[in-house]
Amino acid sequence: MHARSVLLWLGVTFALSGCQRAAVPADQLATATPIKHLVVLFGENVSFDHYFGTYPDAKNPPGEPAFHALPATPAVNGLTSTLLTRNPNFTNAGNDGDRSNPFRIGRAQAATADQSHDYTFEELAADGGRMDLFPKYTGRRLPGATGAFATLGMVMGYFDGNTVTALWNYAQHFAMSDNAYSDQYGPSTPGALNLIAGQTNGLHLKVTSFRTYYVEDGHGGKTMISDVDPAGDVCSDTTSDLVTMSGQNVGDLLSAAAVSWGWFEGGFDLTLVNPDRSKGCRRSTHSAVVNYSPFDYIPHHEPFQYYASTANPAHTRPRTAAAVGQNDDGANHQYDLHDFFDAVKAGNFPAVSFLKASAFQDGHAGYSDPLDEQTFYVQVINFLEQLPEWKSTAVIILYDDSDGWYDHQFAAIGNASYDPKADRVTADGACGVRGTTPQLGGVADQGPVNGRCGPGPRQPFLVISPWARRNHVDHSLIIQSSVLRYIEDNWLKGTRLGHGSFDAGAGTLDGLFDFAGKGDTPPLFLDDSSGVPVTAPSGRLPR
Repeated sequence: MHARSVLLWLGVTFALSGCQRAAVPADQLATATPIKHLVVLFGENVSFDHYFGTYPDAKNPPGEPAFHALPATPAVNGLTSTLLTRNPNFTNAGNDGDRSNPFRIGRAQAATADQSHDYTFEELAADGGRMDLFPKYTGRRLPGATGAFATLGMVMGYFDGNTVTALWNYAQHFAMSDNAYSDQYGPSTPGALNLIAGQTNGLHLKVTSFRTYYVEDGHGGKTMISDVDPAGDVCSDTTSDLVTMSGQNVGDLLSAAAVSWGWFEGGFDLTLVNPDRSKGCRRSTHSAVVNYSPFDYIPHHEPFQYYASTANPAHTRPRTAAAVGQNDDGANHQYDLHDFFDAVKAGNFPAVSFLKASAFQDGHAGYSDPLDEQTFYVQVINFLEQLPEWKSTAVIILYDDSDGWYDHQFAAIGNASYDPKADRVTADGACGVRGTTPQLGGVADQGPVNGRCGPGPRQPFLVISPWARRNHVDHSLIIQSSVLRYIEDNWLKGTRLGHGSFDAGAGTLDGLFDFAGKGDTPPLFLDDSSGVPVTAPSGRLPR
């Protein structure tokens, strides 16, 4: 094999190592912090107020798991009494008969409708920072429902610690942010790409019939603003549009530095057969909460599949559990969820692991729910907290987008966009003020590009680790690419992707960790059904 090879793909040239050296065991790698293992749990479609708007005050009705805040629990930037009783989405007549104040959703109502969460609709709901047109632009009804669920005002609903009990308990014992946002407006795929690359410019059309998922960037290129499947993935919908992305992602940087890593997503292993006999790309799991069986694997949720350098289009299996995370693993770092647990049990805990639940547990309203979602989180974290490596591990929980659910906090525009049709924040055709608001360039360094208006909506963000601050709420501004920046800083000596990536300007996660301390924040075991603390975990794992 040649010492170096050159891959020419879609007009972008990458110098890649043809014989990359084997990764050093994660515990032996030099890192900037005590963290040797990062596990990123990447959820779906939740705004901060939707899960934490009334934190730490829960209603505690009979029949639901009780939540009582620890003494001196810090307050969050949540739903004030005015926002709860005289909300601008209630007073703004533009919402017509769907005007609504925020309202509590009980545990028995955990199955909700998917809200509208496309780039332009989210901008319109923000209404120039007034945050008062959510029912009109992002609200959706639940078919067959009554009451608020039958109106567009459903978008104003929120859960509390009696439903998202596990997340509230993690926030009590570890650290969370109340000032974390999507890099830009829009749904799942842009959020996933920003997590690993900080960039949604550089889209290339392979099969196309319509263009609502991208905008012209202003320099002859294209920027993704909505969901579309990756070309080449055997599970992608070949009857619809298919695309690829140019540029590099964090996987390229980690591989070049021989740092073990992987993306682990439920349903990726096409050799398995589920209990309901579903198999291949159509493996599915039934959720009793939403009474639906979505396919486990969703191609447009797997960001590394868009890049030739990190894709595993045929879902090729890794050689062995010991090879998982390595450059010569046979699977190009793309795996099923069970491969993560198999590898760790075999003594092979990658340095950087991205975990994506099977669809029924990913939290996406419409086909998943917060109860199934918290089961996934708890089973993963309970497993990790029992490992000897837990002392050098950090778990981050964050989300790809807000689903359009109401959140009252607007982030001042930090990256402008001026697409005449898609942008609607500061004026028709504008997100930002020309000549005043910064505007990042594209992946080909062609100058400022459109389609990356942000920060977008606010979402939950938690850090669970022995090195996390205890019962702490951090107010520093961070975005999805802050995770990308942490990886670069911790393992890659601050190397940046460049080419317009959000990584360079993303806020740091320093306020969520206490690296000056002893790393002795104790583990917290939770029941994977109720989310309440227990003395011993069940031992169950996601599949």
